This record gives sequence, structure tokens and C-alpha cells, in this order.
Amino acid sequence: MSNNENISNLFISLRSTLTRAVSRIVPPKEIEDIVQETYVRVCQVEKQDEIRYPRSFMLKTAKNLALDYVKRAETRLTISSDNDFDWDLVDIGNGEDDTFNRVAANQEFGHFCDAVRLLPLQCRKAFILRKVYGYSQKEIAERLDISENTVEKHVATGIKRCTYFMATLKRGNQLPGGQHLASVKEGSMS
Repeated sequence: MSNNENISNLFISLRSTLTRAVSRIVPPKEIEDIVQETYVRVCQVEKQDEIRYPRSFMLKTAKNLALDYVKRAETRLTISSDNDFDWDLVDIGNGEDDTFNRVAANQEFGHFCDAVRLLPLQCRKAFILRKVYGYSQKEIAERLDISENTVEKHVATGIKRCTYFMATLKRGNQLPGGQHLASVKEGSMS
């Protein structure tokens, strides 16, 4: 049996596992493309004989492709938010102000991303699927295997915690009790 036949057989046997693994990372409409791209990438490896653990290699390839998709999506989100900025409101007469405003907006977006990273995992997933990808509560509930009511609570918690985080930053980086924001660990904000 040739290497391509081995890879094809392995891919067929792992297809549902690859789909499940990728579905935890990317939106549903991207899953099939990433699973197919995994097969193509593994087939393109020049020295397939040197792959010691083909199953692990294929799963790792799928995971990396899914993570690459998420990184590209985050970049597109950043670029689109830059494009939505109303440049007519900026005083073009002073180049310093223009630069300051862009840096301040990028810094604020970075702080918001930090706030989202601090959310508990399930809350973070629901919040991102709703606010970034625009999924409905029903779609999120089905994807995360939770009730729509739980999705609503997670999204509300995400909004509350992110708002609290951003407001705390504006007050000078101190949380109640003198704790510095940099020392906050995931899930410890109330």
C-alpha cells in the first residue's frame, strides 16, 4: 500500500475526530474547509515516511490550521474596526493628534482583548461567538451544548466583566482593594 493510500485511510478513520477538534476552535461554516485542508497539507508532506505518529501529526495539523484561521479572523476584525473609524472627526491640521488617536484606539482595543481573555472559558466562548461572530443564542447553545438561558447569562457576564475591566483601567489600573489589573487571574474578577 502506498503512502497516499495510508494517508487516505487514516484521514477517513480520523475525519469525525478532526471535525470535533476543529469545531472547538472555529465557526461551523469553516470546519469542513479546515478538515479538507488538513488532508491536503498532510498529502503535500515530502517525506511522509519520516512521520513517526501519523495520527498525531494529522490532528496537530488540523489544530494548527484552525488556530491560523482564528488569528486571521482576529486580524480581519482589527483591520475592519480600523476601517470603521470616522476619520472626518479627526483634526487633520495636527498630525500628532491623528497619531495619538490611532494609538489610543489600538491600545483600548488591546485592553478589551485582555478583558475578554480573563473571562472564564465557557463564558469567553459564548461571548466571542455572539459579539465577534454574530451567532444567535440558539446557534451558540447548540454549538457549546448548553441552554439558551446559559448562553444569555454568559454573554451578560462577559459584557459586565469587560465593562468593569475597562472602567477600572480608566480609573488608574486599580481594582477594589488595591489589586492591580496585571495581577488578575482568569475568572477572579467579580
